[in-house]
Amino acid sequence: MAKTQSLTVFERAADLVRAGDRVGLGSGKASTRFIETLGARVREGLKISGFPTSIASENLARSLGIPLLEPADAADGLDIAIDGADQFTPDTLDLIKGFGRCALREMVVARLAKRFIIVLGPGKKVSRLGENSHVGEQGRIPVEVVPFAEVFVGRGLERLGLVPVPWLLEGKRGLTDNGNHILDCKTDPVADPVALDRAIRALPGVVGTGFFLGM
Repeated sequence: MAKTQSLTVFERAADLVRAGDRVGLGSGKASTRFIETLGARVREGLKISGFPTSIASENLARSLGIPLLEPADAADGLDIAIDGADQFTPDTLDLIKGFGRCALREMVVARLAKRFIIVLGPGKKVSRLGENSHVGEQGRIPVEVVPFAEVFVGRGLERLGLVPVPWLLEGKRGLTDNGNHILDCKTDPVADPVALDRAIRALPGVVGTGFFLGM
């Protein structure tokens, strides 16, 4: 492919994908742009296979002709996963993800990959995770919970100093692709993300958080 002097970040990410790679396909706006760019490379003859982190990404990849792996095949490992993030700290490269409601699947796919690449746009950098992303908006951490246990998890989150707010979709409780609920936990900047992540995950009924740490 001919290169120009002004590659987009999505083209730069696609340049990291090599022929024959098994590619984890993220979810969200940045990942959508990347998948579209990768789809164009596939149409030009690049031979790869993808493994999506959401139903939306799966449908997009199929529409673009990107061959997809079955879960049993992806379980053998991926060469690279490319995704977006909602916040990152430049010193540790720790992340908060999940505003697109796909953090659990994104974590599974990221852990399968030898290389984990994050595509970031303006406004994502913070000095501490949980800082306000926008003026007047408190920081938040998405927590995916089993519906049966939500009320119990919510009490536990409050004891940890968080303010859990149910995720609504068109006025009704939203469901993740896994059939679970999301509690968006309002928080101040987090002093010790590792400890908080561990404490949240210890609550029975929690299936995942938006923290991506040490990856």
